[in-house]
Amino acid sequence: MLQNADIIAKAIEGSLNIIEQDREREIISRRFGLSGQKETLEQIGDMLSITRERVRQLEKAILVRLRIGAEEAKIPELAAAEKVIIRNLTEMGRVARSADLADKIYGRTTTPAEKAAICFIGDISTNLTIIDENDKYFSAIGISEYGDSKTIRAKVDEIFNIIKTNKAPMTIDELDEKLSYEHPDHIKAVASISKNLATLNGLWGLTKWPTVNPKNIRDKIFVVLETKKEPMHFSDIAEEIAKSSFKRKDVTTQAIHNELIKDSRFVLIGRGIYALDSWGYSKGTVTDIITDILKKSKKPLTREEIVKQVLHARKVKETTILLNLQNKKNFKKVDKNLYTLAEK
Repeated sequence: MLQNADIIAKAIEGSLNIIEQDREREIISRRFGLSGQKETLEQIGDMLSITRERVRQLEKAILVRLRIGAEEAKIPELAAAEKVIIRNLTEMGRVARSADLADKIYGRTTTPAEKAAICFIGDISTNLTIIDENDKYFSAIGISEYGDSKTIRAKVDEIFNIIKTNKAPMTIDELDEKLSYEHPDHIKAVASISKNLATLNGLWGLTKWPTVNPKNIRDKIFVVLETKKEPMHFSDIAEEIAKSSFKRKDVTTQAIHNELIKDSRFVLIGRGIYALDSWGYSKGTVTDIITDILKKSKKPLTREEIVKQVLHARKVKETTILLNLQNKKNFKKVDKNLYTLAEK
């Protein structure tokens, strides 16, 4: 990885060396943040005592000359850097977020200046495509043979629209069935550029969907239960969140319990055990549930039928159900093994 860093540094140096004027080198270096902090047109204009528009004109003209110089092989150090970038992009799916690509090339979390160096090479190279960051896309770099920035953005939008139309998160394999890509990894690479998509536990969805982008404790609880697909004790839910890949997972067991109580999506079905209401579990005491079952039945039910239906609604011991069934104020035994509601 040190070798890669050296190759990139030499490419930056070689590129800047073909810019004749010191002022122009200063403009490019500051605009891309090659020395650290990326600066605005206004900041550079104030520093050089020229207008913002003049800085923009100079930047555009310098980049044109650099791109021509790259195309005509006037920057010999650039070829090696392009090779490093393209090799890593190939492994990442032909396109990648600039920050992720930089980290992979350097083999560690990179500095702003190192990320800027990768973007600068991508900008002047004819073999690489730059996707500028905006509200919809992260800053990204692709292999030019894979498409220009317009083509790559269109691919991102296509994936977004498929997921949006599906109205539920999708796996890469599910997306692969609807798209024509050489490899599923290419889909993942393109999708990662979108600011409107998020992924969690192998599922891709819209960033506003809590199932793939949980932002609060309640959403994280929902994701845990939805993933496990079975009722859980609140302490076990807390442990799962602590082990998860969520961005913020330092929550207390008490906080988890408090949120479970407040949110109507979660149903208490046993001592400290919660389920999702969408699973068909019912709220209330065991007596309330037996009462509801007998009301809906409109005819006496056997003890076994009542137990079976209660267990569909609550996670309790069978003996607890039978004890509640003995409450003569609420239930009446009409035969050896038949029960109905007591008359009130």
